Amino acid sequence: MPANDVSAAPTGFAAFETAARAQGFDEVAERDWPAGTELALHSHPFDVAAVVVRGEFWLTTDGRTRHLRAGDRFELVHDQPHAERYGPQGAAYWVARRRPAAR
Repeated sequence: MPANDVSAAPTGFAAFETAARAQGFDEVAERDWPAGTELALHSHPFDVAAVVVRGEFWLTTDGRTRHLRAGDRFELVHDQPHAERYGPQGAAYWVARRRPAAR
C-alpha cells in the first residue's frame, strides 16, 4: 500500500490527515460519539473514509450491519444511506470527507 493511502494504518491523526489530503479529501476531523447514541437512516453529500480509534459501533448499509472496533476502517460514498449505533463506551473515529466533483 502506498505510504499516503488513507486506508493504510495511520500512526496518528496528523499522518491520517496528511494521507487523506493527498488523496483529495478536503476535510479531516475526529468525531467522538457518546455511549448509546443511535442515528437513524441518513446520508451525507460527501464521500467518507474513516478509521475507528476508540470504542465500538455498528454501521448499517444496504441492509447489512458491521460491528466496528478500534483499528477498523470504513468507507461510504456520497448519498449512501446508513445508520449508526454506538456502544456502551461510545466511540471515536478519524474521518476524511470529500465532496464529489460538480457534474
